[in-house]
Amino acid sequence: MTQRLTGQDWMIAANTRAVFAALEAAGGPGCARFVGGCVRNTLMGKPVDDIDIATVLHPEAVIAALDTAGIKHVPTGLEHGTVTAISGGKPFEVTTLRHDVSTDGRNATVAFTDDWAQDAARRDFRFNALYADLRGEIVDPVGDGVDDALAGRVIFVGDPQTRIREDYLRILRFFRFFAWYGRGEPDAAALEACAALKDGMRRLSAERISKELLKLLAAEAPGRAVALMISTGVLAAFAPEAGNLDRFAEVLSGPPDAVLRLAALLPDDAVLARGVAERLRLSNAQRDRLVAALGSGPVLSANMTDAAARQQLYRIGAQAFGDRLHLAGQASQRLLDLAAAWRKPELPVGGEDVAALGVPKGPMVGEILRTLGAWWIENDFPADRRAVLKRLSEIVSA
Repeated sequence: MTQRLTGQDWMIAANTRAVFAALEAAGGPGCARFVGGCVRNTLMGKPVDDIDIATVLHPEAVIAALDTAGIKHVPTGLEHGTVTAISGGKPFEVTTLRHDVSTDGRNATVAFTDDWAQDAARRDFRFNALYADLRGEIVDPVGDGVDDALAGRVIFVGDPQTRIREDYLRILRFFRFFAWYGRGEPDAAALEACAALKDGMRRLSAERISKELLKLLAAEAPGRAVALMISTGVLAAFAPEAGNLDRFAEVLSGPPDAVLRLAALLPDDAVLARGVAERLRLSNAQRDRLVAALGSGPVLSANMTDAAARQQLYRIGAQAFGDRLHLAGQASQRLLDLAAAWRKPELPVGGEDVAALGVPKGPMVGEILRTLGAWWIENDFPADRRAVLKRLSEIVSA
């Protein structure tokens, strides 16, 4: 069994060592350890993006230690013991060991401790309750965390229902971690607890739910996790409209795209899509993309001509065009390449050209330009101004 992390660039990097040196100068050797995802991902052979550090030092002592070492810092969550150190331009989240005093399913009141086992006991999953010192020695206070990481098991620390009642977001975190790291069958006790307590997610903010959901959908292969969310009723607890697993499975073959995958789960209904987006408090850009992807319009086909494709690109834009191709199962590489290269053309004549032909200002100018624009689109956007002016003259004469 692997009990030591070795040869990791993120561990031996100068900016990492600078943070540890600052903390140990104040609290002595062993006062700080790596924790959570960086340890878990290294054991699983996956990339490490964020480096979190746990320490026995209280937040004010952490701040003083970083000040003494000349390391910038941000008080990102002092009430929960978190200070973010900025070393070599990279953030390191440094959090004091803690235990829960009280929880309400959404927020927790914590007290600081110097007991590593207490800190581990309040964490969500066993493979997230792993620590490692600067030499790579792994500490597994709750037991089985190393084995879980190596086997791809997502198992709650202690009783699943207790962990969930502390923070109902852990229901979504279970499925998110299963999507990213799970192998084999899901933990039965965890599934049972998630299904039994799913209504507790109503206490959560829409922003927290959507953030977890989009992270889940961005996994390389979230199909099993989403199917489990549907079968347990978890997805219906906040998005009852989402359930089109057949179309969802079709879009999974492409690059991870959380918004497109969410669209695939929903019916083709722009009004409904807007309602879901607003309920989940998605960003304006995410909402608009969802609505455009699921709006009404002509059926797109992999066999459509380039000219026909350009007409639709002009009308709905490259993003919606690509999304609708994927959702229809018609995403030919030819059309995707066409969309990627698309630059919306401009009609090479305007109102002044209509006026020059003797048409007075007023509604007639707009009507003529709309008629000309329809001809221009149907004829694949001719750029020759003389040809377009000739057609304009014919429309005015008619």
